[in-house]
Amino acid sequence: MIITTKGKNALKFMLDLSIYQGNDYVKLRDIASREDISEKYLEHIVSVLQKSNKVKSARGVNGGYRLTKEPCKYSVGEIIRCLEGEMHPTSCTSGDEDCPNASECLCYPLWRELDSAINDVLDNTSLQDLLDKNYN
Repeated sequence: MIITTKGKNALKFMLDLSIYQGNDYVKLRDIASREDISEKYLEHIVSVLQKSNKVKSARGVNGGYRLTKEPCKYSVGEIIRCLEGEMHPTSCTSGDEDCPNASECLCYPLWRELDSAINDVLDNTSLQDLLDKNYN
């Protein structure tokens, strides 16, 4: 399991909105500049986040993007999964059913535990948690 640049940049985008939106919309070019991400590349990421109702946009002079809910209501897992899909350490834990070799595989309990730990961290860490850790 590797979180790609797209997933990492989606998280950066959402954190930037959390910091700078206040009561206003934040311009994409401002986020791109602060986060050192190509504006064109960011447009693709924002499109996915918008379709998933994670952000909303407004056009015009005062337009831009803002979160649809408070930073404490977003888990890192939900944001990354929007861009990356499900996160699993091995193919053994990526299906809806247990691995067909699970009962004979001595490693399978480790993969299940690792899968659970990864997803627990992603799902139990909010944007606000990241902000609090970095600004307090």
